[in-house]
Amino acid sequence: AIRLLAQSIFLTQAFVRGLIGPPPSLILVSTSPPFAGFVGSVLAGLRSAPLAWWVMDINPDQMVASGKLPARSLFARVFEWMNRVTLRRAATVFTLDRFMAERLRLKYPARPTSAVIPPWPLAAAIADESQCPAFRSRHGLDGKFLVMYSGNHAIQHPLDTLLEAARELEDEPRVVFVFVGGGAGKAAVDRRIAAGATNLRSLPPVPLDELHDVLTAADIHVVTMGDDMVGIVHPSKIYSAMAIGRPILFFGPSESHAGELVSEHQAGWVIRHGDAEAAVNVIREAAIGEREALSAMGKKASDATTRSLSGQRLRSTVCDLITEGHS
Repeated sequence: AIRLLAQSIFLTQAFVRGLIGPPPSLILVSTSPPFAGFVGSVLAGLRSAPLAWWVMDINPDQMVASGKLPARSLFARVFEWMNRVTLRRAATVFTLDRFMAERLRLKYPARPTSAVIPPWPLAAAIADESQCPAFRSRHGLDGKFLVMYSGNHAIQHPLDTLLEAARELEDEPRVVFVFVGGGAGKAAVDRRIAAGATNLRSLPPVPLDELHDVLTAADIHVVTMGDDMVGIVHPSKIYSAMAIGRPILFFGPSESHAGELVSEHQAGWVIRHGDAEAAVNVIREAAIGEREALSAMGKKASDATTRSLSGQRLRSTVCDLITEGHS
């Protein structure tokens, strides 16, 4: 309720500012807060300005797939109507992956053509590698093999298979699973620790200026996405993990953006939800294997971000598309 109130206050302030300020040459909105697109479309109509909509997730689909909202509820139908209004007004639409673009195409056939622009790594995550990594020492993890999940522990990104693999690996004290961040899904991690799990660490979110230190401490980074979430959400944490040169252990469908990214660039492993045995084998082999093999995989991940996921290149593409959309 507090979050919804805060989002409503922000949107109201932004709408009033856009209404009484100088005439805008463009209105750019994303899907966060969820109703920003509709508010932006109303403002674009009132100010006769072109609208660009950056779709970073799709609702009400996300709430429906998460079991938070019946598909035919009044709220869901109103949300769908607002999406149609936004798409009719938009001159330019960006999505984060081809699966998301296809979902929009099927749901709203009359929408503008979507351009696919994936996110890029956070600058703070790929800071100068000469920084002294103090994370391991600070948390007593020197000499450990760290499997890390860093970011929002949302229910859309289930951790069940990873936690089951951690249970199977409790007799291998060198392997430690580190969970950094918050979110509803973090409760499962904390329950396991409270029940006596010895190879799990639960840490709070960190400030951006500490992100590089945290991410570079990991040997493997975990990314997960629910099977029903393909084309609805996008696990953007994968880009910073790849950029710093760490292999990715992805839990989710192989036919998804993250699954294809990992496979195409040979940047890690793709594990189906429920296949804890495969996860155990991957982690065990990585922990006892040659360091050079992990480094080579991490370098492929880093090279992929440099070649095709460069922040500078993608930001330039966004600007060019926006300019073309209202020129």
